[in-house]
Amino acid sequence: MKKRLFALLLVTCMLLSFVAGCASKDASGGKDQDSTTAAAPDKKAADKDTKSGDPAAPESKYQTTYGSKQFDNVTIKVELFDRSNAPEGSTITDNKWVKYVNEQMSKVGINVEFVTVPRWDEVVKMQSMMASGTAPDITLTYTYAHAEDYFQQGGTWDLVPFIDGAGQAENMKAYLGDNVLDIGRTVNNELYGIVAKRAVTTKSNFFIRKDWLDGLNRKVPTTVDELYDTLKQFVRENPDGRKDVVGAQFWNQWNTRMLFSELAGNEKEMDISSGDSAVGDYYDKGIREFFRFMNKLYNDGLLNPEYYTLSEDDFKSQIVTGQLAFFEYSVNGSVDVLRGSLLKTLQENVPTADIISIPPMKNVKDGKQYSGAYPAGGLIAFCPLTASEEVVEACMTYLDWMCTKDGGFVLYHGFEGEHFEFDADGVPIVKDASYNSTDKDWIRTDIFLTGNQGYFATVDEFMVCSSKEAPGYEDKVIENYKNAAVGDIIFDTTFTSASTPSLITDIDIIKDDYRVKCITCTPDKFDATYDEYLGELEEAGVKTIVEERTEYYNSIY
Repeated sequence: MKKRLFALLLVTCMLLSFVAGCASKDASGGKDQDSTTAAAPDKKAADKDTKSGDPAAPESKYQTTYGSKQFDNVTIKVELFDRSNAPEGSTITDNKWVKYVNEQMSKVGINVEFVTVPRWDEVVKMQSMMASGTAPDITLTYTYAHAEDYFQQGGTWDLVPFIDGAGQAENMKAYLGDNVLDIGRTVNNELYGIVAKRAVTTKSNFFIRKDWLDGLNRKVPTTVDELYDTLKQFVRENPDGRKDVVGAQFWNQWNTRMLFSELAGNEKEMDISSGDSAVGDYYDKGIREFFRFMNKLYNDGLLNPEYYTLSEDDFKSQIVTGQLAFFEYSVNGSVDVLRGSLLKTLQENVPTADIISIPPMKNVKDGKQYSGAYPAGGLIAFCPLTASEEVVEACMTYLDWMCTKDGGFVLYHGFEGEHFEFDADGVPIVKDASYNSTDKDWIRTDIFLTGNQGYFATVDEFMVCSSKEAPGYEDKVIENYKNAAVGDIIFDTTFTSASTPSLITDIDIIKDDYRVKCITCTPDKFDATYDEYLGELEEAGVKTIVEERTEYYNSIY
């Protein structure tokens, strides 16, 4: 509990100092704050005696610090998420940034060939490629259990010989640090993947149409009941007189689930339940009530009848056309340029419209507010055994280059004078957000593999830079990040129990099927359907995972 209170204090202090700092010209904040201070310490990493990059580690035959070895025209295949957002004149594999990557890597004899994968099909595509032996040499996922499962089955490389030796991957070790690198390790200290460092760990926002709240003389909802009444009035009596309004969409469900959780106030129990997973559905009795609420919204016509097939593009379309009244989405999603500057587009279509983020509502059990947060790591990159030894060495050199100023910094921020200027504190401040959005922002987060949400030295740098990327909406950015850290912070875990990798695929299939059934069934069949769901999870082995997680966290606490 002391750890969570300390982390929460850091989050609160960071946000307060940032809001105060934005009132002055010098808004960069303290320079000594680490970029992951908002994250809880990783418990798995804390158990290790052996640290990556130990100066006493033996020399290795592999050289993976960028510039330390000249390769002989080695080609590596690298996965690249495709969001179908390339501007006119560019494609996801033919653009100035792909060319820049190859210009820089050609200096050390490496050619980079990108393999595109639709962003929201990444797990299915990854499973197909791994099964067929066609996965790229650097394969990506946000699901650590899948990456570890492939390793445990003998399908991917142990990266220890390429990373942990003296003089290896020096840029990577300096940028990521042990806390992030160790997330990709097994309990036996094998390194099955390279995890990207998050610039900030805030995770999710609730967003609502403020103009409709004002027009109906309603206050910001603070409870589940108030939210339901607000959504019903938005759909049936909205001030614009629209008949096509969708009351709510939950692209993310992290904070919504916490409105009903019975475990949210207990740190150890939350770590066991694993939050937004099927384990949480099974272990946290309050999640039944979350699904009952979703079922109520669905049956009362406050959710899109086909919500479970909704693509992100269609979800965004509902926002920018003024159809959607309330939603949970990624932090700062309302004005984030990466996600399409949604509020800006909405106001171009409906000038009187406004969207605001709101703090998390009160948990139905204890009346407290809870906000979800990421761990220190983001996506994980791993190397299938179909890659040769030399190719893996080149892949690690590529990721090491990503951790340099000429690598990840340029890919994310662009070039000084063209895309940004440094302020007095050395923070890159965007010059022309409109130019950047079509020149680099559309690809920057997907091509930069060792940092999630950007290449930043501190949280404060991230905040200052991000607010300047949304001209006219700087206050919205500040408010979004502030609201995303209200209340008790619940951090995602990175621990994977021994049985999870072998059981996760079947459990996820059941989860995806029954989550839809539980929400779309008639109310009188809800409890029977949810009981059936829990039974299917038990049959698939979820109880084993719960027992393993319980044993582990009992030892930690």
